[in-house]
Amino acid sequence: MREFTTPVMATAPHVGGLADTVFDHAAEAPGRAALGRKVDGRWTDVSAAEFRDQVVALAKGLIADGIRFGDRVAVMSRTRYEWTLFDYALWSIGAQPVPVYPTSSPQQVAWILLDTGCVAIVVEHEDHAMTLGSVIDRVPALTRVWQLDTGIVEKLVEAGEHIPEGVVHRQRLAVTPGSVATVIYTSGTTGSPRGCVLTHANFMTVSDNLVARWSPVFAPEGVQASTLLFLPLAHVFGRMVEVAAIRAWAQLGHQPEMTAEALVEDLAGFRPTFLLAVPQVFERFFNAGRNKAEAEGNAAVFDKAVDVAVRFAEAQENRAFGTGPGPSASLRVQHRFFDKFVYSKVREALGGKVRNAVSGGSTMGRRLGLFYAGAGLTIYEGYGLTECSSAASCNPPGRVRFGTVGPPIPGTSIRITEDGEILVRGGTVFAEYQNDPEGSAEVLRDGWMATGDIGAFDSDGYLTITGRKKEIIITAGGVNISPPQLEQRVREHPLVEHCLLVGNNRPYVAALVTLDLEAVKHWLALRGKPPLDAWDPAVDDDLETEIRRAVTAANTLVSKAESIRTFRVLSSSFTEEAGLVTPSRKLRRGRIEEVFAAEIDALYGR
Repeated sequence: MREFTTPVMATAPHVGGLADTVFDHAAEAPGRAALGRKVDGRWTDVSAAEFRDQVVALAKGLIADGIRFGDRVAVMSRTRYEWTLFDYALWSIGAQPVPVYPTSSPQQVAWILLDTGCVAIVVEHEDHAMTLGSVIDRVPALTRVWQLDTGIVEKLVEAGEHIPEGVVHRQRLAVTPGSVATVIYTSGTTGSPRGCVLTHANFMTVSDNLVARWSPVFAPEGVQASTLLFLPLAHVFGRMVEVAAIRAWAQLGHQPEMTAEALVEDLAGFRPTFLLAVPQVFERFFNAGRNKAEAEGNAAVFDKAVDVAVRFAEAQENRAFGTGPGPSASLRVQHRFFDKFVYSKVREALGGKVRNAVSGGSTMGRRLGLFYAGAGLTIYEGYGLTECSSAASCNPPGRVRFGTVGPPIPGTSIRITEDGEILVRGGTVFAEYQNDPEGSAEVLRDGWMATGDIGAFDSDGYLTITGRKKEIIITAGGVNISPPQLEQRVREHPLVEHCLLVGNNRPYVAALVTLDLEAVKHWLALRGKPPLDAWDPAVDDDLETEIRRAVTAANTLVSKAESIRTFRVLSSSFTEEAGLVTPSRKLRRGRIEEVFAAEIDALYGR
């Protein structure tokens, strides 16, 4: 058993709640930009005073429409400005916003509303209203439905004009750090999602410690930090970004569409200084850059630039840990050359000002992290769960060990049990599961939270995630395999979107592979093959060779008994709509194995 603790840098206040920051900042610097908002296609600043006034006006409207201290109000929307406005207006009157993924099924919506006893819900548009309408008779406590795209914010503001502002302040001042801030439901890779009850203190603890330790990201000297939030605010990672940005005076923008075109456009328009994303976002930008270079006949130059960036960052990493002198003179010359012709274009694609990013949600390949660091963008990979308010560990500034998720964040202890399970303790750990005392007792043990994840520390206390306890594959021969490492390595191939290992009680390990269709279109065009709609991947020998190359590379990481013996390229993707991935892009392994049972049997000759 091994255990590491990082000393706390910021403790939660003894009084107050999350909404107080809005009022404190408006009093401190009313004219300073607090948020950014896209209006009629153009980004405009929202000052601290303007945001405070909007929060107060909406809070008065909520009171006028019957929302009381302690009430729960669901929010079902994409990531947009109004979500943050509702969050802080609800917190200002002691109410509790409950996020609902905009892609949730009617059954999931009904479950969350019933489980939390929500009295109202904010939906974004008519589709969400129709989803709700199909189950509204099952949630009798729900008495109000507000739709953003019908101008409900303005209507509520008008309805609350007669409410004295002092009413809002009296309710805000009654909020304590121990008050419930929100109930966030886990993505639920198996069974019904669980509601994690998180307090104001949980969010203040995690965000303030992150801001204190990662000040070059959230609060660099002499620069107005800013971030474009495109992560779902229904996910704890996105919610933490919202809170941390506002508490750190980092200007916060919202991007709801999450398509490549919209994201590139808003990165160029908003020009953030840092990003927080999942690894797939960074993979897509990398692959898009390489595809463009290949289409222009510059693939060899791009690949050389990647190699130089990786070696440069690796040399810097070695110097930071005292195991090397840093980049050689020759490597520095090569790096300067490629910085002008390649790396600067990579940074420009991300808006031009981004120099730092935080990645979470799943594992990022070491080589990809090294490339971005060598190209001038340091990605701090971290690890966390909804149950610990998003973050448990993260690589620190100046000492990034790529391929790991870093040491515990300040104020957090992490322990590895004898069977490899990760336990977490600290002020970020949640209070309980909503209406589930047995489930709470199952994971909260003597002050520690059992994560269900498997991991290991290195000698410096840097954590590496190796799998999930429930996802360990045990072959018929008794060989234990943890899928994530192999799956991630296969996914590093630009044509691969997802890889899922199978093999429980089977003679060997096999894999199901899905393709990144945008990358495939580019690959087909360069080779003069038929367009995607007329192409059959099952009979393309070149594709089989490409995927086999990715599988072979992955197999170098493990013994022969643990290696992938065969694979199947599927003609369809693992999508959220089909129920095969969660909203946070985690694979629903059991469901995938059910849907593709015939394909799996074929891999084993049955």
